[in-house]
Amino acid sequence: MTLQLEEGIAWGVQDGIGRIVLKRPERANSVSLASSHVLARAIDEVLDAAPRAILLTGQGRVFCAGGAIDDFMAAGEKLPELVDAILDRLHPALLRLARSPAPLVVAVNGTVGGAGVGLALCGDFVLAAESMKLRTGYAAIGLSPDAGSSYFLSRRIGPVRAQQWLMLSDPVDSARCLAAGAVDALYPDAELAAAAEALVARLASGAAGSFAAIKALCGDAPSRPIDAHFEMEHRLLRERAGSADAREGVAAFIAKRAPRFVGH
Repeated sequence: MTLQLEEGIAWGVQDGIGRIVLKRPERANSVSLASSHVLARAIDEVLDAAPRAILLTGQGRVFCAGGAIDDFMAAGEKLPELVDAILDRLHPALLRLARSPAPLVVAVNGTVGGAGVGLALCGDFVLAAESMKLRTGYAAIGLSPDAGSSYFLSRRIGPVRAQQWLMLSDPVDSARCLAAGAVDALYPDAELAAAAEALVARLASGAAGSFAAIKALCGDAPSRPIDAHFEMEHRLLRERAGSADAREGVAAFIAKRAPRFVGH
């Protein structure tokens, strides 16, 4: 598959699978002003193609080191304006990615820090290489989180532990990330790509409408009143019950065969 490539971001959709790859290994896949705008466009274009599943990963030994610190240094007293220019485009795209009805798999191929934490942990499934290491880094240079880093880290490991990791900026190895729930599975570095491809292919062949309903139900479940949640479950199940995928799933179950889902 040939991906579109610009500013170290590669993206495309084929056979129902959207792919976004961070491809600036010589810059540790750091996020500059230009690459942040291209990443936002890549996310929008992938989502506009309505993929059945999405894979986000990086190239090289670093998944994403976060913001381009040399750009921060060059900005000097205009750093607040640079932050605005990056996040005004990037945050809406990342929010749309996180809320997408399509399952999102992130393959964290190496070290991750800063804004890369948000990119790494926004997935519905986060697979990591054994060499992966997480270092939040913000407080160490007098900044605060962005790109959803504090939100996704808190959702995965709990707000108190997330606060501690963010305050201390200590490196956290892959085993500890797995034990804390920051990532979902670890693989030898050489096996990560194949594992991620197998998972995203499995998800792409699944019941897209069911996955969308599950994401909608679980995403805000902790803050939704239980009566509203029950009503939402009723409404979504009734919608799914009338779908072609439901008819196919039930028929396949009765026939003891694998279902062939094609709907949404």
